[in-house]
Parts: sequence; C-alpha cells; structure tokens
Amino acid sequence: QVQLVESGGGLVQAGGSLRLSCAASGSFSSINTMAWYRQVPRKQRELVAGITEGGSTNYADSVKGRFTISRDYAKNTVYLQLNSLKPEDTAVYFCYAEPVILARRYQYWGQGTQVTVSS
Repeated sequence: QVQLVESGGGLVQAGGSLRLSCAASGSFSSINTMAWYRQVPRKQRELVAGITEGGSTNYADSVKGRFTISRDYAKNTVYLQLNSLKPEDTAVYFCYAEPVILARRYQYWGQGTQVTVSS
C-alpha cells in the first residue's frame, strides 16, 4: 500500500504565495511521474503540473510562469510552489503519483488540500 500525504494549502490573498508538499510512503521501488491536479465543484479535475522521474516538467498554460513543480527524490516528495496567486486558482489540489511495485506501475491520489485565494 502507498500513501500520499499532502500539506500546505490554506487561505491567501491574491498576489500571494503558497507551497504545497506531498510525501509518498509505502512499499515501492521507485516513483515515475508525480503531479498536481486541481478541481473545483462541478468541473473535471485538471492537471496543474507534472514532473517525471527524469525531472522533465510540464505545466497547464494557466499557471506557466507562476507555479513551479519540484521533487525531492530522496524523500519521495513533490512540491508545488504557487506564486502570484489569483482567485481563479482557488480549488482543491490533489497530489498524484505513479509508484512502481514489483515492476508494475500504479496510480495513487492524495486526499486533497484546499487552496483559497481571496480577491
């Protein structure tokens, strides 16, 4: 079993910053892609940013230049630095990871952390 524990959400004013963290624990040999998604009520979950095991990153157009994803391989932790926050960034942010267990890749989600940006 694999657990993803997120932290760092909260309430911030527009223009402010937050840093989200997601730590993976459990029995796995490695983790392929790690990513952050977000979801608002009545809308589909959308990809915010992802980072591969090799360190390649990709971002949603709406967050490019404002958000930065990074990864600590030793700690099995992925971070999302959110700068210049806008009210439309308000959402529940979910961590996503692809751990490799016995040569098979699996998909796991965190429980979500609320980010609220006030105008």
